Amino acid sequence: MKICIVGGVAGGAGVAARLRRHSENHTIIMFEKGEHISYANCGLPYYIGDVITDEEELYLQTPKSFSERFNVDVRVLNEVLRVDTENKTLMIKDVISGQQYSESYDVLVLSPGAKPLVFPLPGIDLPHIFTLRNVRDTLTIKNYIKQKHVKKAVVIGGGYIGLEMAENLHRLNIATTIVEAASHVVNTLDDDMAAVLHNHIREQGVSLFLNSKAVAFDEHQVILHNGDKISTDMVILSIGVSPETAFLSDSGVSLGSRKEILTDAQGKTNIEHVYALGDAAAVRHVVSNASTVIPLASPANKQARIIADAIVGKSSSYKGSQGTAIAKVFEKVVAVTGENERSLMMQNRPFLTSLTISYHHASYYPDAKRMIIKIYFSPDQGTLLGAQIVGEDGVDKRIDTLAIAIRYGMKVTDLQDFELAYAPPFGSAKDPVNMAGYVAENVLTNKTHLIFPAQMMHIDAKILDVRDDDEVCEGIIANAIHIPLPQLRTRLSELDKSSAYVIYCAVGLRGYLAEQILRHHGFENIYNAAGGYVFYQEYLSSQTNS
Repeated sequence: MKICIVGGVAGGAGVAARLRRHSENHTIIMFEKGEHISYANCGLPYYIGDVITDEEELYLQTPKSFSERFNVDVRVLNEVLRVDTENKTLMIKDVISGQQYSESYDVLVLSPGAKPLVFPLPGIDLPHIFTLRNVRDTLTIKNYIKQKHVKKAVVIGGGYIGLEMAENLHRLNIATTIVEAASHVVNTLDDDMAAVLHNHIREQGVSLFLNSKAVAFDEHQVILHNGDKISTDMVILSIGVSPETAFLSDSGVSLGSRKEILTDAQGKTNIEHVYALGDAAAVRHVVSNASTVIPLASPANKQARIIADAIVGKSSSYKGSQGTAIAKVFEKVVAVTGENERSLMMQNRPFLTSLTISYHHASYYPDAKRMIIKIYFSPDQGTLLGAQIVGEDGVDKRIDTLAIAIRYGMKVTDLQDFELAYAPPFGSAKDPVNMAGYVAENVLTNKTHLIFPAQMMHIDAKILDVRDDDEVCEGIIANAIHIPLPQLRTRLSELDKSSAYVIYCAVGLRGYLAEQILRHHGFENIYNAAGGYVFYQEYLSSQTNS
């Protein structure tokens, strides 16, 4: 067969490599309109910030090395302009010479990727405004910083790439500002979980403008929708991506509402012998079962194997994606998998939520770091639907564990049974994942009624602080009644059984114990503050500074 592949990097290059492992007889041609076909795109911000210092480390394979290793006709700087699926031909332009030519195919694989969103705002074409997609963009940004001695920068967009860029610009001692149109950074997080990141970002000395839109640019400023102006030497646009599929407009290949390529479980499009994968292709979401776009490297690599198998007649299929992602944000780590509160509400899907704060290893072992785990589960069987974590060390291990549990339809009670590696430097006898399962079961069986910070600000209830005296000296929620947990049983007469109470401690455990004491003594309208005072203060501080 003659197999033409549009696009390299994780998707296209992955298909080509596996196809060659399947057979030495196929003719494989890869077209890439850029100059690189296999590079570490997730590492690009870290090269700008001098974390990665050797440019060569960014290149996983050069066009020459890939061609020699896999016997693939690699044509970089060759852009596919049109696809004629009826006659099985491509129209291609040599980017250097401008000359156009056609190429036939037996099988076509589409992996064109996605391009950064750029809105037609006044000043958007100024030379100090950049997007980051490939190595060429990276080198251009890095050179601009050095040549222009950049002192101030604005990052538009608070997604993963935007936050990584902000961190790396900050590493270069560039005064950095993040402008985010939404109410919080990382759109797959809930507001209260993102609040922890907001506070941490500001603590690093990075300015953060939420609910703010850039509407225009000039040579030295970013102008916001409310008239505010931010002085800057350069701007990084990181407001999202869109599938790069304009060249398919008259091909007959079916596209979705966001111009993504629609595919089945084997990567097949609606046109025979045409496959698609990567950032430009739709996938099935494991939890919602909906068709969606999840532009991540890991799914693209898996799809590449599936499509290569399908082309040679092997019966394998892609089982879907759940959007598992992780990012370092200065000293914090944020990770998500599966659904979140907003997506579940948009689906009108019933769910329950639990939240725990645990140390990433034994609390008595030095340098124990807190991590906040929030999980979502069905109210009938307790089936896991999604999870998100904000912490420091050990977040990767826990999100991966929860991702596996979600992938295989496990329940929150299953989390209690996980026997995870334990030694004081690495974990606890009751791992944070186990603890998340214990608390979630209590929510599922109505043994506890958790209330979250946003709800606490609007509930008509009395506030009961059960922390110790020395903890209260560090701060207390306004108008809270303070009764330390050890004294609660002997001071029940100070409380009114006809009133509703929100109980809080430091992170939630003593609040749960107090909740049970009150319930056993006839108090009915009782809530335990999820994450206790620590989580409430994170949320309140973020709201105050927004």
